[in-house]
Amino acid sequence: MKILHLISGGDTGGAKTHVLSLVKELNKYVEAKIVCFLEDTFYTEGKALGINIQVIKQKKRYDLSVVKKLINIIENEGYDIIHCHGARANFIAMLLKLYIKKPMVTTIHSDYKLDFKDNVYKRLIYTFLNKTALKCFNYYIAVSSSFKNMLCERGFKANKIFIVYNGIDFENTFDIIPKNKFLEKYRVDYKNEKIVGIAARLDTNKDIITLLNAAKIVLDERKDVIFLIAGEGDECKRLKDHSTKLGIDHNTKFLGFVNQPYSFFNVLDINVLTSKSESFPYVILEGAKLKKPIVSTNVGGLEDLVDNGINGYLFEVGNSQMLADYLKEMLNNDEKTSEMGNNLYEIVKNQFSLNKMALDHCKIYEDIIKP
Repeated sequence: MKILHLISGGDTGGAKTHVLSLVKELNKYVEAKIVCFLEDTFYTEGKALGINIQVIKQKKRYDLSVVKKLINIIENEGYDIIHCHGARANFIAMLLKLYIKKPMVTTIHSDYKLDFKDNVYKRLIYTFLNKTALKCFNYYIAVSSSFKNMLCERGFKANKIFIVYNGIDFENTFDIIPKNKFLEKYRVDYKNEKIVGIAARLDTNKDIITLLNAAKIVLDERKDVIFLIAGEGDECKRLKDHSTKLGIDHNTKFLGFVNQPYSFFNVLDINVLTSKSESFPYVILEGAKLKKPIVSTNVGGLEDLVDNGINGYLFEVGNSQMLADYLKEMLNNDEKTSEMGNNLYEIVKNQFSLNKMALDHCKIYEDIIKP
């Protein structure tokens, strides 16, 4: 089989990790290539991984000259399936479908109604175009059972939707900056405090205000905790101002973009996620590789991974008191917290590996093209 993956190429975070790691692993079993429409770090990292990746540059989002170029690639190189990721690729595939009679599948990485919610123009235009494009696909891959349910509730046919959870590579080693060196690099004055951290875009969906409010509750009882926030975004100033208003800025450190996520997770005692909406986030899987227990909002497919009190805790969106209570419980019990991290590692390794994710995709591709 030959599979062509389409993606914008400006992707960061979980989407970038998912597509690059998936395609690299898929090439053990099928012939997979990526075409993207922006030349950014996604492309350079793909090349460094040895992936067959090509850029067809779009001058603007509505530059449709890329469609003809894609038609030539699909016909000349003989691809069996077109697999899309994200709104830009979905829109282009909708136009491709007018000329190419190949099965097309798209992965639903997020709630597409929320993808552009922080930008009024993009929400009105891009969300509408993406919703329209999604109706044109033959098949869908949801990254959690909750996302499949979401699609079914919105009128998509259940028998056209597959579920494949995100997976992470347990075979390759990775470099980690020693804990003290990492904290020195980011100017964190560390004196053996407990460290709680979150890695996320600083936007409203990630709801980091809830973490700051929980940090205030924790720090009112004990001062030996540092809260690290790794990420960039439009909410940065508001979050810093809120931290100052709460009087916790001495114990709260905004690190900005961290390009070595495993070094970040390595310094944590507890990994946190406060999102209002998620799919099956890689930041939890990455933390799990380093045996870091999770306290997360009960969103997306996380209830299929997190077993309360066994490998982490789930709390309701926006409930800073509930988050604070779980953090205090874990900070007060090192032995149990360590055991929870080990338990999370085992379930992720056994059930959410990169190889399993790739094999699940291969089975879907076979089902799609079989007579």
